[in-house]
Amino acid sequence: MNIIAIIPARMASSRFPGKPMADVLGMPMIGHCYFRTKMSKSLNEVYIATPDREIFDYATSIGAKAIMTSDKHERASDRCAEAMLKIEKETGERVDIMVLVQGDEPLTFPEMIDEAIEPVKNGEAKITNLVADLESVEEFEDPNEVKVVLDQNNFALYFSREPIPSRKKGVLDVPMKKQVCVIPFERDFLLEYNATPPTPLEIIESVDMMRILETGGKVKMVETKYKTKAVDTKEDLEKVIEMMKRDKIKDKYL
Repeated sequence: MNIIAIIPARMASSRFPGKPMADVLGMPMIGHCYFRTKMSKSLNEVYIATPDREIFDYATSIGAKAIMTSDKHERASDRCAEAMLKIEKETGERVDIMVLVQGDEPLTFPEMIDEAIEPVKNGEAKITNLVADLESVEEFEDPNEVKVVLDQNNFALYFSREPIPSRKKGVLDVPMKKQVCVIPFERDFLLEYNATPPTPLEIIESVDMMRILETGGKVKMVETKYKTKAVDTKEDLEKVIEMMKRDKIKDKYL
């Protein structure tokens, strides 16, 4: 199978402008994302997709394959779909699975990518998300963390930036789960998804995966034990830098 990862990255983040190039122990964040993704044993190739020349030039300087995309995209999946079609045209090879790896997760472990791919690779699902435990009520109530509740077969029931399930009815020991944005798409499903207009709950929650649930689809959630943190703010960056100091994978590429 032809399985590729695409890391979408842009400088124009509303909460943290320029964050893909933010320094993490002497390397831009996007560099950490690339080198760690590249270590996955499941991938044929890794690309960085960006509308910004600064990111493109940095990517090529570290030997990464980079694709320039439109600056009109609002969603990472749109950027990845455009990049995937360009990659197919350039290489003459059809992609089977495209893995979206967010460019603001510099602590991504290569094994996370491998475990996320498996249900799509074996035909069990057309799309998966990783899911991990939230470690505190503070994180559970943080709107930057996307929470998810699951059915008994580990398919997503609902995603929200609100703390779900509720702790307000006296039951305090609830499953506190977060979405981790390593997202493998079956190729045609990605194009179908991007051709579907945004849905009301997707817009309300500001969570892309709601479009799939609202239109009758399923999102398989894959539990991961790896501890990561997305960078949405400068405060998040400081926490990630401290976590990165204790990380051992970085020693293989820094």
